[in-house]
Amino acid sequence: MTPEEILSNEPRVLTREQRESYFEDGYILLERIIPEDWIEKLRAVTEEMIDRSRSISEADEVWDLDKGHTAQAPRLRRLSSPNDHHPVYWDFASKSLLPDIIADLVGPDVKFHHSKLNFKWSGGGEEVKWHQDISFWPHTNYSPCTAGIYMYDCGREQGPLAVYPGSHAHELYDQFNDKDEWTGCLNAEDSAKIDMNKAVFLDGPAGSMTIHNCRTLHYSAVNNSDLPRPLLLNVYAAADAFPYTHNPLPSKYDQAIVRGKRARWAHHDARPCLVPPDWSGGYTSIFALQQEEDWTTAAQ
Repeated sequence: MTPEEILSNEPRVLTREQRESYFEDGYILLERIIPEDWIEKLRAVTEEMIDRSRSISEADEVWDLDKGHTAQAPRLRRLSSPNDHHPVYWDFASKSLLPDIIADLVGPDVKFHHSKLNFKWSGGGEEVKWHQDISFWPHTNYSPCTAGIYMYDCGREQGPLAVYPGSHAHELYDQFNDKDEWTGCLNAEDSAKIDMNKAVFLDGPAGSMTIHNCRTLHYSAVNNSDLPRPLLLNVYAAADAFPYTHNPLPSKYDQAIVRGKRARWAHHDARPCLVPPDWSGGYTSIFALQQEEDWTTAAQ
């Protein structure tokens, strides 16, 4: 659906001005939009998952461990597909007001693609370099978007999401390096061209939500504060957007319709999209890929 067609549907949650802002800028920040009872549930289940990680000593397809992780002092970079590992996460992704908000931005028929819980641990939690999401998981159109939830207050010092406004309407970048290896980020030359004075940092209080389009350039800085920054991320698309490639973070809920109905026709955007490696043989994480930690796994 075009933005005009989406706007012709009555909004469920957002104002017309908020929807138009998303279409114009490629992102939106909604402060304190998640009710406190949901935030308390998400905090509790996240603490439970952190406690589970104490028994994990090596990274795998579920747990991405930060440097210095131990049973006594767990440090995580990512929990992959949290919706698959605790029902509270999926209840939030499918039954809260979150899918209603997404429907205001992609149209009334919404499906789920994948989820992840990214941690920037205190005292050096890693940066995520400038990149665009859609090249990790190309679709037939560019409706997919990522919703991030701050479970705790997130200030600039904790490395919040930063976006480049309007970049969703411009080119897609090559995220392979000069050795034809996938890095999942812009190369140094392209990154150097980004005017950091135009970057917008989406810090906000607990209960805030960030949503960015799959083409939008974004990154987040290192967390050098003494507070960790968990960020729960759920990716959705219009029901008429179909993936071309294997889901790098497969979920039992992949392609689940969370609002509206299933599409009978695929909508195709004529603009080309970069194709990533074949993820069917395994996937590490954006952290490992950007830091070039494990090419043998990432290139499969």
